[in-house]
Amino acid sequence: MEIEVRRGRMQPIEFHKRKADMLESLAFGIDDGKTRTSGIIEALCRHYQNDTREVRRVWLSAGVDHFYSSLGDKGWGCGYRNFQMLLSSLLRNDSYKDCLKDMSIPCIPKIQSMIEDAWKEGFDPQGASQLNNRLQGTRAWIGACEIYSLLTSLRLKCRIIDFHKSTGPLGTHPRLFEWVLNYYSSGREGGPKVVCSSKPPIYLQHQGHSRTIIGIEERKNRTLCLLIFDPGCPSREMQKLLKQEVEVTSLKQLWRFVGNLKHKQYQIVTVEGVLSSEEKVARMKASQIFTAERIP
Repeated sequence: MEIEVRRGRMQPIEFHKRKADMLESLAFGIDDGKTRTSGIIEALCRHYQNDTREVRRVWLSAGVDHFYSSLGDKGWGCGYRNFQMLLSSLLRNDSYKDCLKDMSIPCIPKIQSMIEDAWKEGFDPQGASQLNNRLQGTRAWIGACEIYSLLTSLRLKCRIIDFHKSTGPLGTHPRLFEWVLNYYSSGREGGPKVVCSSKPPIYLQHQGHSRTIIGIEERKNRTLCLLIFDPGCPSREMQKLLKQEVEVTSLKQLWRFVGNLKHKQYQIVTVEGVLSSEEKVARMKASQIFTAERIP
C-alpha cells in the first residue's frame, strides 16, 4: 500500500485507515470482509431458472462467497483467497460443523499460521522444507499441497488429483471437465435443469495461479463450461452478478470452456467428508511422501 501512496493512487488518509483495519484483523485472526462478495450462488440459481438459451443443465456448489486479492496480497495471495472461498462454503454445511466448530473466515496471516501448525503436526515435511518451514511474515505462494495439508489437519477428508498432462487436442484437458461434471452430477442422467447441490467448491491450481470451481454448465450442444471464481476479479465486477437481471458480459468472467484451459498441468483439491482421528493420523503419515491421484 505504501507503493500506491507514493504513486499517487491512494490518499495518505486512506492508507492509514486501511492499515488500522489490517492491524485489527491481524489481532483477531479474522478476515475483515472488505473484499468479500456474498449471495452470488443464490443469484446464479435465480438466473439459470429463468435462462432458456444455451444451457441444458447446470450444477452449482453450496453457497460460496467470493474473496478478491486486496492491495496487500495482490500477486501472491490467490491460494489463501481460494481457501477462504472454500471455507465459506464448508462453514454453511452442517456436515462439517464438528470439524469447524466456532471458526470464522481467517485472515491471510492466520491461514499462514494454520498451515505452519499442520506442518508441525507432521503433514507434508517435504513441502514444508521447500518453504523453510515458515509462511508467516512472507509473501510465499501456496498451492494444492498446502491446501490439502491444512484441510486434512482440520479432519476434512480431501482428495488431491493431478491432471498431469493434456488429454485433448491443442493442449486441452477434457478429462478435467468430465471429472468435474461427474463430481457434481454423481454420474446421474436426468433431473432438474438447475441443481443447487450440497457439494463444496473445488480448489483449482495451475502454474502461477489458483482459482475456485463453483459449478459447471452443460450446454445444449453438449459442450461443458466450468464456472469459476477468480480471486483476481475485483469485487465491483463480482457484485454485478447480484443484479436482478444478470448480463451476459458479467457471466463471461465466470466461464471457462475446454479451449480456455491450456496449461500443461492442473491440480484440484476436493472435500468429500470428515475424517476420524485415526484416519487423520494415517493421512498425515501418508503425506511424508506426497503423492496425488493422477489422471490419466
